[in-house]
Amino acid sequence: MRVLDRREWEARAEAHRRRVDGWIGPHLSRRRAGVAHPVEDFLFSYYGYRPSRLRRWHPGAGVVLEGARKFGTGYVDVEGGATLDTAALVPRRRETLTWVAGLLAATAGRPGQFGCFGMHEWAMVYRLPPDRVRHATQPLRMSPEAVAAVVEERPLRCSHFDAFRFFTPQARPLNQAQLTREHQAEREQPGCLHANMDLYKWASKLSPLVPAELVADCFELARDIRAVDMRASPYDLSHHGYPPIPVETPAGRIEYAAAQRDFAERAAPLRRRLLAACEGLLAEAGAL
Repeated sequence: MRVLDRREWEARAEAHRRRVDGWIGPHLSRRRAGVAHPVEDFLFSYYGYRPSRLRRWHPGAGVVLEGARKFGTGYVDVEGGATLDTAALVPRRRETLTWVAGLLAATAGRPGQFGCFGMHEWAMVYRLPPDRVRHATQPLRMSPEAVAAVVEERPLRCSHFDAFRFFTPQARPLNQAQLTREHQAEREQPGCLHANMDLYKWASKLSPLVPAELVADCFELARDIRAVDMRASPYDLSHHGYPPIPVETPAGRIEYAAAQRDFAERAAPLRRRLLAACEGLLAEAGAL
């Protein structure tokens, strides 16, 4: 057990709240006004974790908060403070920890692929009438016929099941692999924008057993990825301040691949930290 003195953990908790309030505040204001933002609100709607959960600070497992008492659900009071009740929490999370650790390790062990060029968003609107596309409130920057021509120009190379499952029925046969949930861990690779965005999902699933700062780091990365994801899509978000990355052109594909590589570099240490947390918690579960 590591002991955090009260001044230190209170400062960390306050710094965390200030950091995430910059993301949560505008989202809650838009929600009250009934206005959705296709980039800034996506992580809250798609992953389904409440803003209050992101805002809540946790030190992670194996830490005693000096002077804390009745710190919240999942915590127990101990001599000198409070700590997470890992004896109760970890065994209940064993299956999740095992699955997430396997996925993270498998993804980290593969080389990144940088040739998909963000065509998953195009495949999600392929051969659909404009009123049936997933983000129907946002205009397309070219005609449905032009979108279809871009999709058909080269093979689709999506490796992420949770993107593939939103492909239109006409687009799925065009993908180089027919992806399934059962084989997700065999396909994911560290160059994929969505695999790196999902680090926020895995960090949230592991909370409160991992530090809140790690969850916030994953959220920040996912937020930046979502902006590039939509800039490379067939939607026109220039009115929101997101100029397109024209992946239908050679220059756009070069720009997209460079962004992929940057995100893969940023994601790698976060993936390692999450994997190390899973492995440590699983070792503790085995000892209980």
